[in-house]
Amino acid sequence: MRTQLARVDAVLVQAVIAAALSFAHLHDLASAAGQDGWKAWAYPVSVDLLLVAAWRRLRSGRDRAAGWCWFLVALTASLGANIATAGLLDLGNVPGWLRILVAGWPALAFLGGTLLAHGASTQSADAEDREAHAPDAVHVPAPTPAAEPSPQPPAESSAPTTPVPAALVDHARKIANAHQTRTGSPIDADTLRARLGVPAPLADQIAAQLT
Repeated sequence: MRTQLARVDAVLVQAVIAAALSFAHLHDLASAAGQDGWKAWAYPVSVDLLLVAAWRRLRSGRDRAAGWCWFLVALTASLGANIATAGLLDLGNVPGWLRILVAGWPALAFLGGTLLAHGASTQSADAEDREAHAPDAVHVPAPTPAAEPSPQPPAESSAPTTPVPAALVDHARKIANAHQTRTGSPIDADTLRARLGVPAPLADQIAAQLT
């Protein structure tokens, strides 16, 4: 834990030193190019903000080409100021092309910052809109094997339950007795049905009552 804290502290100290020196170099270059007063202090802030915006775009993973482009632009401005103020450039006699670059920097930084900030928000809004309007996935349940119907026991044939009038049974009994006297054998259901003129189920029910 202490080792990790020491590494973080060292990185923070190094970052503060680099930022302070770069800030001072940018201020000196802007002041030498004719941007004196508060304007000279605004230039290093503009460069650092563009660096931060480009770095955030790179970290987000969206449109990395634009992030790298503006990161290199801001890094070139910062390194250029560091090199120019290291004695390679006469700050008392700044060339005209450098004055033009310094004067045009605010517009360039504003363009880069706007593209980086609003480009990312627009892409995020478009992605959220596509997700909001995307059709919900339809869940299709997995097919289940159809249960085989259990074998049903064969239905037992039941005798008709229509009540038979007593008079009809008595009449059938007389016919049956006469048939047995004449032929010597009990009357069958078909003969009884033909003699009575009734349906076969009713004839079977009457024959069952005669036995």
